[in-house]
Amino acid sequence: MRQTRRQFLRAVGVTGGAGALYGAMGALGLAPVAADTPTFVPPRPGDLGGRPARSVVILGAGMAGLTAAYELRKGGYDVTVLEARRRPGGRNWTVRGGDTETDLKGERQTAGFSRGEYLNAGAARIPQHHVTLDYCRELGVPIEVFAGTNADGYLYQVGDHDLSGVPVRHRAARADVYGYVSELLSKATDQGALDAYLTGEDREALLAFLRLFGDLGPKVDGDPAASFRYTGTGRRGYEIPPGAGTQEGTPLPPHPLSDVLASRIGYYFSLELRWEQAMMMYQPVGGMDRIAHALADAVGNQHVHYGTEIRAVRNTTDGVEVDHTGRDGRMRTLTADFAICTLPPGIAARLSGNLPTEVRDALRTPEVLDVGKLGVEYSRRWWELDHRIYGGITSTNTDLLNVWYPSHGFHGPRGTLLGYYNEGPYAADYGELRHPQRLSRALDRLTDIHGESAARDVASAFSVHWTDIRHSEGAWVMWSSREGAYERLLEPAGRVYFAGDYLSHANAWQHGAMVSARSVVEALHARVASS
Repeated sequence: MRQTRRQFLRAVGVTGGAGALYGAMGALGLAPVAADTPTFVPPRPGDLGGRPARSVVILGAGMAGLTAAYELRKGGYDVTVLEARRRPGGRNWTVRGGDTETDLKGERQTAGFSRGEYLNAGAARIPQHHVTLDYCRELGVPIEVFAGTNADGYLYQVGDHDLSGVPVRHRAARADVYGYVSELLSKATDQGALDAYLTGEDREALLAFLRLFGDLGPKVDGDPAASFRYTGTGRRGYEIPPGAGTQEGTPLPPHPLSDVLASRIGYYFSLELRWEQAMMMYQPVGGMDRIAHALADAVGNQHVHYGTEIRAVRNTTDGVEVDHTGRDGRMRTLTADFAICTLPPGIAARLSGNLPTEVRDALRTPEVLDVGKLGVEYSRRWWELDHRIYGGITSTNTDLLNVWYPSHGFHGPRGTLLGYYNEGPYAADYGELRHPQRLSRALDRLTDIHGESAARDVASAFSVHWTDIRHSEGAWVMWSSREGAYERLLEPAGRVYFAGDYLSHANAWQHGAMVSARSVVEALHARVASS
């Protein structure tokens, strides 16, 4: 087998070059493969054999539209991007001081953030296996760590249990959950409850692991109840921290098992185990929209037209026509060989033109998710000074759902906290409020968790209810099934292609938009090259 592999790889290398060789090695398990990042070869001008460049109109300058334009430009395509907003990025939106937004209800906000402070209203973090980081490297966008999991962040639950309204540090919650679960499993294992599933060697190995994993006490011969006890350790934190001389520290006592189970604080740990949520994560220095602006600059400002609302898209006998209105309100028609529609599917379904009925129905199929965010700038970084929290997330079952502490500007004079990041009914409830009311309600909830410091030293705030954001009308979409409608949109409607994170298995991530766009670029380029 070893000789066969060697001969195979030598042949691949001769015929396909280094790239093909490396890919083949990965398929055989002989070289690392970048997981979740599909292989992509951008088009090159020479691929078309000297034929004139084809024209492509791209509807929307979000991350899918900009990625498609950027990659098509590498192949010499004549690209025009039409974008209704006055900025690139779509849901990649960083709000800075002086920015204004009027929502679909007609309420206008002007951000008052200080210099260097901002709110990533949409995309806000990048997993390290996402292709988004590859574009940051390629485009020269500097990145920094996004602190997601923080042992000193809180879990805050309300309900019918004794931990209701008690802020519990992540480290304490994890120690208690792991400790009690390990104790129970150790007792069951030691008393033979799992003998049908474990060999004697497995049994001893499992007990050794559980004692370490849960930080348990020893086995007490003749006293099963006293064996493998979890009694709380320094993993939880300290009433009196370890210090100099004889100050060895006094660990915090654990919460009772029944309270830990009733509060469900352990439910939050599974989030960190999800493929897309695992640390480390990253963010661009200075705001997430640095990526969008870098892509737009690489495409060329002359190719991206802002303030342009798309009204209709039509297939013709030899191309496409796109009706649009510019800043002057006049209707114009742009013709091209192909179109790539990267608008939110619900908005795309409303375009006039001659898209087939089944395509429009498919665009209406996914469910739009309601999401809200609130950025609160403080003139004092109280989360660091009063709680010693440097980055990370506090999770709660109140209507805030998530509170994010900033991952930059540590020890600075001020900082911007994500006061809530909620979804579903909670986002809808906040969305019914005017912006000052959203802030007031959120500050009350933040005070419940952190104390009065959360209500003081507020310098500015900006809230976003994505359902009311013009040209988005929602945060992202969810599919109840990826059969039928989803599959239909993976194919072009005549010369109109569709791309976006909703046409990937990475919904709500920039990565999903980018790999969807790259897939469309490959399909369109192959069609042109073979015509």
